[in-house]
Amino acid sequence: MKNFLVKTLANAGALAVAILLIKDITLSGGSTAHKALTLILVALVFGVVNWLVKPVVKVLSFPLFLLTLGLITLVVNALMLLLTSWLAGRLHLDFHVHGFWTAVVGALIVSIVSWALHLVLPDED
Repeated sequence: MKNFLVKTLANAGALAVAILLIKDITLSGGSTAHKALTLILVALVFGVVNWLVKPVVKVLSFPLFLLTLGLITLVVNALMLLLTSWLAGRLHLDFHVHGFWTAVVGALIVSIVSWALHLVLPDED
């Protein structure tokens, strides 16, 4: 349970950095508390998408991983971010990613920040 909370907080932090750095990734809403709650819920959706969908996509696109020497991972991560944005819209969460290339840059930022936060935050071993 602790590991789940740490990963969710890391995802929320990484998404927050992407929202701050990229103008086409938006988190709208009223108060700061509403935005924080929305960010946590989007981080949960992002975690579920990465847990359920990403492994299937990775298996199905394995030949592309070999062909591109793993660079297709950036595209897969961008697609997971776009899927999260779509699901957030369906769940009436005020989070949106505007366009594929925005998602690619956002996925790169989320990956780097998430990795750095996982180094800093405690983890169960």
